[in-house]
Amino acid sequence: MRFLPTAEQSDFARTLHGLLGASDVPAAVRAWGCGDHGPGRAVWSRLAGTGLFALAADEAYDGVGLLPVELALGFVELGRAGMPGPVVETAAAAVLLSALGAAGEEGPAKRFLPGLVAGEALATLTLPGGGPYVLDADAATYCLTVSAAGELRMAGGTAAGGAGDLLRSTDPARRLSRPAAEGELLAAGPRVSAAAATALGWARLLTAAQCLGVGEALLASTVQYVKQRTQFGTPIGGFQAVKHRLADTLLALEFARPLVWAAALGLAPWEVAAAKLAAGEAAYAAAMTALQLHGAVGYTEELDLSLWLRKARPLRDAWGSPSVCRTAVLRERDG
Repeated sequence: MRFLPTAEQSDFARTLHGLLGASDVPAAVRAWGCGDHGPGRAVWSRLAGTGLFALAADEAYDGVGLLPVELALGFVELGRAGMPGPVVETAAAAVLLSALGAAGEEGPAKRFLPGLVAGEALATLTLPGGGPYVLDADAATYCLTVSAAGELRMAGGTAAGGAGDLLRSTDPARRLSRPAAEGELLAAGPRVSAAAATALGWARLLTAAQCLGVGEALLASTVQYVKQRTQFGTPIGGFQAVKHRLADTLLALEFARPLVWAAALGLAPWEVAAAKLAAGEAAYAAAMTALQLHGAVGYTEELDLSLWLRKARPLRDAWGSPSVCRTAVLRERDG
């Protein structure tokens, strides 16, 4: 089993890294948290131009085929940059619709996938086992939900939660609302339930990849800071206690990385759960390390570091909390 990306995959990740680095994502995150989606949508369009969302759609619907490894690499870069918006939900929706198209339910796939692949539309999504809240319904073009009974419905983006209905999140750029009770019925039956299970696995995998990127960004910022901040005339990065804390953070991220790649290669539910558990906990630990070693300045909203600090815990819990992921792994172990 190969755990290292190919040259082509690495080039794709570098392309995304360069694009996001030149896009002033922190400003887009702050605007998104205030309800201004313009800067974030501009970055979204550029990401779609690289073919990022095409990696989650079948070729019959303007995609390039479902490529989880490439998509996971891309989502590490999204996490590293702190990209706002329902990126995981849009990709999971594309996987859901592609699966329905392959199963003979071509109507929803033909209707929605071209716009999602091209970056002209954003989708948000709720699935059984994926959490009770809708992310960024006020920004989404399509708000899709699958019920436990296997019904796929769509409500208008604002129907699922206007600005007055938004729920508080640790991350202001994660704008949560309750799903609409009613909506247009798009498909129903066992095919929908099976497609939803597939989409849930992809959502969990891509969130794990995002967590990995967030953790890496937090660690890099912290290492840079401890080299600059001095105490008793010497950089605090030279203190043994600081070195140990950073080493523990690095080890957690490095242990999570092969789990994410293994999950992307196999997509087995328990492997995806293990990757999500390890990456989520590593990202949260990186946030705690960053907060402690930055001292009081880490609490300030003016510092860009706060944008990543606030993402770590919500992403750790999104699409499968640590307890949910542990349960999935233990069930596989127990047969």
